[in-house]
Amino acid sequence: MQRLIPILRSARAARANPRRRQQKRALLRRWAWRVGVPVLALGVVTGAGLWALQSGWLGRQGERLLHGVHSATADLGLAVGDVLVEGRNRTGRADVLAALGVGRGTPILALDAADARDRLEALPWVGSAVVERRLPDIVYVRLAEREPMAIWQLRGRLQVIGRDGMAIRGAEPGRFSHLPLVVGPGAPEHTRRLLAALRAEPEMAPRVEAAVRVGERRWNIRLKNGVDVQLPEENITGAWSQLARLERRHRVLQRDVRVIDLRLPDRMVVRMAPGAKPSEDTPGRGESA
Repeated sequence: MQRLIPILRSARAARANPRRRQQKRALLRRWAWRVGVPVLALGVVTGAGLWALQSGWLGRQGERLLHGVHSATADLGLAVGDVLVEGRNRTGRADVLAALGVGRGTPILALDAADARDRLEALPWVGSAVVERRLPDIVYVRLAEREPMAIWQLRGRLQVIGRDGMAIRGAEPGRFSHLPLVVGPGAPEHTRRLLAALRAEPEMAPRVEAAVRVGERRWNIRLKNGVDVQLPEENITGAWSQLARLERRHRVLQRDVRVIDLRLPDRMVVRMAPGAKPSEDTPGRGESA
């Protein structure tokens, strides 16, 4: 038979022993004191830390401390005495100083060179920048400014574009009227390659009035005498050199020509002005220069 354990009798026996109950209560109080107080303290410290972080108090105290350290170093001679700038041609002096955020007497250790570089590179004419602290008192800046490459016309608006194909904010097109004119959507990103091809024939460059991007695929070159030269999508350098040889051999650009089509690799089409009569040595359909 299984042994029955007298639960009720055990409980009565425990209640009958007050000394034992007191010992248990004392043990619980000691446990609560040893465990509860540290937990409570940890909660208070954690809550205070979160409040200091979320309210910004901790950050403000850190900034004040850092400001005090920088001021102390400036009193010891580590303060900006001069700013040396290399490579500045079109960027304004005041713009450089504003981007650096320093002046004479500013603690030089307070200058964040990386942040200053980013602000300089955000200026319209600055392509890249280097900022260095040269202790004890010199801030050195080296700028690589963007080079204007062409004037871009889109929907009647003119913008100066750099060699990277991006528009240069604030650049006045009227000051760069000597630059080539490119027209149409998608023109800027292909302009550098086009200009390299045109420069391959130096005697032809002064004849160019504008370059028009057609269908965002190829170029038409408008010459100053009104002739349109239709270039192919590929090998524009070869096609442009073909036209230069044609001009040297036949002086075709001095005649009543309106369109020279170079889009086909194995032939050239010359279209005369209405009513014009081609001379005997004027190249026509199917002739190579």
